[in-house]
Amino acid sequence: MDDTALSELLVSEEVVQTLCSVSNSSTLEKSLELLVEASRTAEGRAELASKRVLPTVVELIQSLGFPFGRQFLLWSFRVLRNLCAGEIANQDLFIQGRRIGAIVNVLSNIRKCLDTDYGIIRTGLQVLANVSLAGEEHQGCIWNEIFPQECLALAKVRRREVCDPLCMIIYTCLDGNPELVAEYFSGSGLPIMREIVRTTAEVGFGEDWFKLLISRICLEQPYFPPLFSELAPVGAANSANSEVTGILFSSEQAFLLRMVSEILNERLEEIIVPNDFALCVFEIFKKASGIVNSGIRTNSGLPTGSTAIDVLGYSLAILRDICAQKSQKDSNEEAIDAVDLLLSFGLIELLLCLLRDLEPPAIIRRTVQRGENNEVGTSTSSSKPCPYKGFRRDIVAVIGNCTFGRKHVQDIIRGRDGILLLLQQCVTDEENPFLREWGIWSVRNLLEGNSENQQAVAELELQGGVNTPEIARLGLTVEVDPNSRLVRLVNIS
Repeated sequence: MDDTALSELLVSEEVVQTLCSVSNSSTLEKSLELLVEASRTAEGRAELASKRVLPTVVELIQSLGFPFGRQFLLWSFRVLRNLCAGEIANQDLFIQGRRIGAIVNVLSNIRKCLDTDYGIIRTGLQVLANVSLAGEEHQGCIWNEIFPQECLALAKVRRREVCDPLCMIIYTCLDGNPELVAEYFSGSGLPIMREIVRTTAEVGFGEDWFKLLISRICLEQPYFPPLFSELAPVGAANSANSEVTGILFSSEQAFLLRMVSEILNERLEEIIVPNDFALCVFEIFKKASGIVNSGIRTNSGLPTGSTAIDVLGYSLAILRDICAQKSQKDSNEEAIDAVDLLLSFGLIELLLCLLRDLEPPAIIRRTVQRGENNEVGTSTSSSKPCPYKGFRRDIVAVIGNCTFGRKHVQDIIRGRDGILLLLQQCVTDEENPFLREWGIWSVRNLLEGNSENQQAVAELELQGGVNTPEIARLGLTVEVDPNSRLVRLVNIS
């Protein structure tokens, strides 16, 4: 860009001379290029801080118009971003005066342009994110400038390059500040998070800040229920008594459950979920389980592309991982265990009912259809198909996790005639990968340390009720020691 064009951008000669002098260059363009490179290292940032370059760069950004100064703006924001990357002197300079407000105002004006530049907005937000890492004072200054209006406006921009740094800013400002978190969700925080989830569901995310933010809000803080409700489709609340269909859930709700499921599975040893979260997910699962009665079958695992089925599957996956967590009672005898809470609300009864209503595994269905097992009396006319590949396996996995070391759960299953039902899940099923492994795990947990359950299996074995043709044919047998009467589950395939 020549000097005439530069003069049209209303950049003062003093600003140009200052930056050229610091960078030992003859043009503003070259100066900014050199400053970008110099500010990449800690030594370079410290040297530029001693020369107080940051105020001049902010002044340059304020004077550059958009879109005519597009390239100069991008270079200037890159310099500013690098200057504020871990250099406290520059971070302190940035929050002095009205520099934060000036930068936010420039970004807002660019955002409102028809020919907006999301690369500049991203770099500008990275400036704010870098400064927010300096501490509580810096976070407060930034928060006061962008919350709530600018946060909400940026969250509505359906661009990954905008959403990623916005999540970083919000996460950093809220981290370690429970008072601000409470204030956030008592005011405009839910609409902002709603738009962030919608944006991410549509365009994805390139950095982990979104997952960190969701983890903090939904798994470590009690704000999953209100956020899930905020994402509900219009009119869903009035459809509560109707048959569960996709309209009862939004694709954003399914996406949120998917993210929460992934995060919980990744951090299973780190996070003990709040009981309110566990109960909320169970209620979602109960509501979504009505889709099983519709007889819909998809040909894939999660995600299936069906909102209702994805909600069903991801809520079930979350319950599986909740029930796999170490009990809170180990560290606090008075704590209410999430699994016991779920059990008190009928988790096992619902899962056994769903499992019992499903059609037999594919290999058994084919055997029945060939007429080889007519004596078993298995009828599939009223049975329901698995709505997605892995549904049966996931039910068995939840039951298996619940029975581990919990005698009262083992007793519930026996009382609900669930022992034989679980034995019948110890088969290979192409529609439910790893069903056999989860089935064996569940039966072992069901029998371990429970003489009543072992005796029940022994009686079934003596009556010929355990080693049914479909189980024996598929490589599984139950053996009862004639002396001790203890039961062993044996693979014979």
